[in-house]
Order: sequence, then C-alpha cells, then structure tokens
Amino acid sequence: MAAGLDPSGRLPAVFTTPGSSSFTEFLSLAAPELLPGRRLLPAGASADLLPHATTIVALTCAEGVVMAGDRRATMGNLIASRDIEKVFAADAYSLVGIAGTAGVGIELMRLFQVELEHYEKIEGAMLSLHGKANRLATMIRNNLGAALQGLAVIPLFAGFDVDAEDASHAGRIFSFDIAGGVYEEKGYDAIGSGSLFAKSSLKKRFRAGGTVDVAVRLAMEALYDAADDDTATGGPDLIRKVFPVVMVATAEGSRRLTDEESGAVAEAVIRGRTENPGG
Repeated sequence: MAAGLDPSGRLPAVFTTPGSSSFTEFLSLAAPELLPGRRLLPAGASADLLPHATTIVALTCAEGVVMAGDRRATMGNLIASRDIEKVFAADAYSLVGIAGTAGVGIELMRLFQVELEHYEKIEGAMLSLHGKANRLATMIRNNLGAALQGLAVIPLFAGFDVDAEDASHAGRIFSFDIAGGVYEEKGYDAIGSGSLFAKSSLKKRFRAGGTVDVAVRLAMEALYDAADDDTATGGPDLIRKVFPVVMVATAEGSRRLTDEESGAVAEAVIRGRTENPGG
C-alpha cells in the first residue's frame, strides 16, 4: 500500500515530503520491492535459466564516443534471441550498454534513465558525466545479492562531457564490476563474453582522434571479430537484416544509427573480410 492511495484518497507522505534528487532513493522508500536488487530469489544459482546479453564495445573519437552492441542473447547453449537491443541512450549526452542477465540489465538501464531525468527535473541541472557514472555504480552495487546468485549485470557507460575544456577530448568511457566499482577507461573498452576478442581487435586498430565514421567502422569490425571467436556473440545477419546497434554521443547529443546506416557499415566489413579473411 506504500506506493498507492490510502483510504482517504491522499498520497502517502513519502510523495509529498521533500527529499533527495535520486529517484532510486525515493523508490527505496515508496516501493522498495520494485528495485531490481530487492526482489526475493530462489535459493541456488539461476544464471542458466535466463537469457544473457553479450558483447558491447565503446571507443572515443574526435567528436565524442561511439558505442555498439551485437544482437544475440543466449540461454545456455541455445540462442534465446537474435535481435535483442543492448545499447541505449541514457540521456541527451550519454550512452549505456549492458552485458549479463538480459532482463535485469534492461530493467536497471530503464531505472537509470529515470534516475537521470528525475535528477534534472528536481535540481534544474544535468549531472556531470562522472556523477552519472557514480549513480550507475550505486545501482549496480544494490544488485550485488542477485549477482552472487548468477544474475549479474555489467554495464558499459560512455558519453560526451559537456564540461570538458577541450571538446576534442570530451568523449569518456566508464567500466564497472559487479560490486559497483567504477573505472574510467582510456580510448576504448569492451564488455561481455566476446570482449577479449573485441578489445584485441581494437588494440591493433584504434587511434586517438579519429572521426565518428572511422570509430563506427572500428566498432563494427571489433564485433565481427568477437562473433568470429565467441559463440555467444552474434555477427551481422544479412539474411534477416539484423545488424549491431550503433549509437554516438557528441556535442549535438546522442543518436542511434539507422538500420540502413549500420547495415551499410556491416556489409562493407563483410566485403573486406571476404577479400581478406584474416582482417
């Protein structure tokens, strides 16, 4: 009844009492059972029972950052989904991608979007990019109990830092661990089961200060290499026209490449690998 109306038709006091600008903190008072990390789980590990999202890559460029994710979700040795979306706009200038338990990750991502929007409405200003990363780290830490039962979620967060003195170095990337540790990465990073192969690809090709177009191509090649060696990572599907989700965040805001745009890059990568399978 905490989050609903009382018999008199009045909102509970938690809705009218001034408090924190954090929506997560408000929810912990109004309806704590709705938080991802507060739900009761059956005893034992549950990881193999639910779909898992896999590989996400992010890299900086002269205009900001690029983030891309493959479209496959797995459940044990089965393909649970061929067209899941794992990369989203967190707000106008930042992006978040998820790897791990898909359902928990998508729910956490949506809560994070509301968290940033709520803060901006209450405070009348946008959180700093590092402040957004810290908010996300707190939410991951609150999911630690579920993570220890196998329902772990590891996000990758990146964005354009509007407070940066030099716009050409405003793209920043943050990684996390399941305990809520947050770490700023330099240049590029990847998460998920195919991250080892994706980062190996980026390590050879990445150069600081490249254009958005170059960064998009490198991200697509990294996902292709990950899919080549990791069964849980899905490559571009030319038959079904399912291509990686690619998003960019620049001084003009965050946007998702259209299916036509990402498809064109994917097809160019495949043509290149047809001529030279080794890379």
